[in-house]
Amino acid sequence: MTTTDRKLHREAALTSGKPAPHIPPRRTKAHIIKDDAEAIAVAQELARGFAVGAVERDRERRLPLAEIERFSQSGLWAITVPKDYGGAGVSAVTLAEVTAIISAADGSIGQIPQNHFYMVEALRLAGSEEQKRHYFQRILDGDRLGNAFTEIGTKTPVDYKTHFAERDGRLLLNGQKFYSTGSLFAHIIVVVAKGPDGRVNIVFIDRATAGLSLVDDWTSFGQRTTGSGTVTFDEVEITPFQVVDHNVVFERPTPMGPFAQIIHAAVQVGIARGALAETISYVRAHARPFFELSIEHGYEDPHTIHAVGDVSIRVHAADALLTRAGRILDGALAAPDEKTVAAASIAVAEVKSLGTEAAQLASTKLIELGGARSTLESYGLDRYWRNARTHSLHDPVRWKYHHIGNFYLNGVLPPRHGAI
Repeated sequence: MTTTDRKLHREAALTSGKPAPHIPPRRTKAHIIKDDAEAIAVAQELARGFAVGAVERDRERRLPLAEIERFSQSGLWAITVPKDYGGAGVSAVTLAEVTAIISAADGSIGQIPQNHFYMVEALRLAGSEEQKRHYFQRILDGDRLGNAFTEIGTKTPVDYKTHFAERDGRLLLNGQKFYSTGSLFAHIIVVVAKGPDGRVNIVFIDRATAGLSLVDDWTSFGQRTTGSGTVTFDEVEITPFQVVDHNVVFERPTPMGPFAQIIHAAVQVGIARGALAETISYVRAHARPFFELSIEHGYEDPHTIHAVGDVSIRVHAADALLTRAGRILDGALAAPDEKTVAAASIAVAEVKSLGTEAAQLASTKLIELGGARSTLESYGLDRYWRNARTHSLHDPVRWKYHHIGNFYLNGVLPPRHGAI
């Protein structure tokens, strides 16, 4: 893509969207969370606040700027920084539970830090000591990472035209990204780009860097406020210190793939929890009995009772699989090899599959059991289904079943990449 093409694309994005919100440099240091128990407690407290206004934010596509600031300042965005670098180094079980707690309150907010945590893990696995000390400290202080990963117009979502090369003694990065979840809230944009040797790297670029532009043009019917806009890089000057090899984390057995995926799985499980809780609350308060029945309340309807029981079993099963997957992933994090990483990938794929089904079932039953009144815009109950369906398209669940079946039936280890 030429400089002229990039400018035309950027202008088109601005025409179809809005300029990114202003995110000022961080002025205060974030709270430092000490352990897993504190992380869970902080998440539960924040979730209560995030639930307030979730309907209005979704309906108006209002970016949760204040909420994200509270989220990162709480210290939760730094909980995976290793203990050796001053972080809590929480377990995968805890990270998944924190994500599910927040996602039950607001699915969009729950997804926003996913790529932040992914990049923290990439730093842990592939960064130099100098890079780790520098960026881990910024994350502990409260800086947020936003992704610039996927492009459109390429054969597959993991084909990248974005690249950097040396010219006239300067290292310059060019390209454009779509689906850049969390980028609109970030202090640092982490872009996936090919280097001169064709290897894929992640590059850490401060938001205010010349040549980097962000556009709020995400128009999906779900996950409306994730800040997943377009990011353009036009002759952005970088240094080798900002570059971390991304290929290397998949060239050897590492837990990078299941680590990334367990957060996505937790978003689905959280949405399922939220939809189930909303179903119980709404049916208890508003559902009327079918006229053929001689009962007083809608919640006495035997078919409704059966449906809530069915959904409850599936959501609780997804909860159990999420905890199980976290424990298996913790084993792979502690001792990564072909077998432990494969076991983690399969366990996480299992909960991602069931969690996705549970979220869509729970959000569908919410409307079915709630009745016609539950479709009123003022309730905003459709957001659960829209969020679950949209987020499920991050990567196809049908391939999870393929790899799970191939593992158990034929002993074939799953491939190593970020979607398994």
